[in-house]
Amino acid sequence: MCQLLGMNCNVPTDICFSFSGFRKRGGETDVHRDGWGIGFFEGKGSRVFLDPEPSAHSVLAELVRSYPIRSLNVIAHIRKATEGDVRLENTHPFLRELWGRHWLFAHNGHLPDFRPPLKGIMTPVGNTDSEWLFCWILEKLRCQFGTRTPSRNDLFSALRKLTLTFAEHGISNFLLSNGDVLVAHCSTHLSYIVRQAPFGEAHLADEDMSVDFRELTKPADRVAVITSLPLTDNEAWVDMRPGSLWMFCDGNIYDQCDTIPSPYKTMADLATATAEGSRF
Repeated sequence: MCQLLGMNCNVPTDICFSFSGFRKRGGETDVHRDGWGIGFFEGKGSRVFLDPEPSAHSVLAELVRSYPIRSLNVIAHIRKATEGDVRLENTHPFLRELWGRHWLFAHNGHLPDFRPPLKGIMTPVGNTDSEWLFCWILEKLRCQFGTRTPSRNDLFSALRKLTLTFAEHGISNFLLSNGDVLVAHCSTHLSYIVRQAPFGEAHLADEDMSVDFRELTKPADRVAVITSLPLTDNEAWVDMRPGSLWMFCDGNIYDQCDTIPSPYKTMADLATATAEGSRF
């Protein structure tokens, strides 16, 4: 299954340390060899890097790892394909415009029987269920709010209702951001950490690399990191509840609520249920 990485901060921060370990999972310490991508928000716009090559061996990934782009919100993804060819157009995060600003979306899971019709202007470029889901979410938000940009609270409430619609159809861990907030849905497993004063040292689980955040931060800095599996082996990560929706803002939890946990714990469980026709 794919893996996700997100960062939400109260001051522009680079993700070089976290990405150094995360990229190793794309073909070196794990099996996610079917492409990778990362998007950095800069104001209402975003800077997105996509590559269908394994991230552990990608020249572009090495550039991103060594290039300290500072951002308030970042979404990254390494892919193990379950639907859709290994091509650039099927590489996450996906990008769309809504209400005059960019939105980024990355998905970890599979929704084999959730393909509702799209009637608006949001059209998938590739052939993944993930991009279809993203287009459907934005189409529903546009229909609900029209030309009015919703408040954070209204957006979170609307996303919860939409998530309830598809959560029981498979596995749907995802990260979504409009550059103002970062929303995370835990269908099966996601973990997070909020780094704030007093800062300490962190050591990557996938690479022998450490950083002392006391040397890089100010007392008021705050950074939330969300990932499929903890990136460090000496910090206290928090496991999100399966069947929960979270909104992060300014490097902290803004809101959280229950949704529906996936009826399948792993992609193997989902594949077996699909093959046997016990669900679909």
